[in-house]
Amino acid sequence: MSILGGGIFKGMAVTLRNFVGSYINKKERLPTNDYSWRPDGDLPQGIGDYPKEEGEQLSDTTTVNHYSRNFPMLLHDGGEPMDTVRCVACQICERECPPQCIYIEKDYDENGKYIKRPAVFDIDVSVCMSCQICVEVCPFDAIVMNSQFELSTPDRFGGLLVRRDDLLKSNDYYHQIHPEEAAARDQKMAVEKAAKEAKKKAAAEKAKAAAEKKAAEAAKEEVE
Repeated sequence: MSILGGGIFKGMAVTLRNFVGSYINKKERLPTNDYSWRPDGDLPQGIGDYPKEEGEQLSDTTTVNHYSRNFPMLLHDGGEPMDTVRCVACQICERECPPQCIYIEKDYDENGKYIKRPAVFDIDVSVCMSCQICVEVCPFDAIVMNSQFELSTPDRFGGLLVRRDDLLKSNDYYHQIHPEEAAARDQKMAVEKAAKEAKKKAAAEKAKAAAEKKAAEAAKEEVE
């Protein structure tokens, strides 16, 4: 025979047990940004897996803390950022973003021709939950996560939007903060580029062979 409201009391008992247990056994506590009390190698499985590298030294005074919150950034391949930006404004990340915190506008030249880059790329800091889905769905490896960013601002409303120019970071910077991951992405892109060029070359050779065959058949008909 069930007691009226027994489920409520059972739930409260489980919550109380977990609450007390979290202080008795520190290994079961929810993760925070401070892991100084925990020795290396004693992290729960899954915590700190992204990124794999730990404690890269960016300068004499700055070390990347991989247990802090990450925020998206847009990669460019050096030189003038807008000339080498990887983002083509396909807006896939904008559509797939769960909290809908990304806003993108395509860029056009003076003749109205689409340029494969974003004219506007905004991310709302107050809404972004660092889920990294934008990273996963991007087909151009244009978005990755950055552990170095500033959230404090004197502008209560305007400061909540991170604009395109502030999101742009070089691939060299990406190699500084996540060297193994950046190298793996570069290798992946190189393989994909080589496969694409090989396919394009094969198509060109096929078209050339077809044209030569057609010309030979036409010449044969003229002789006959």
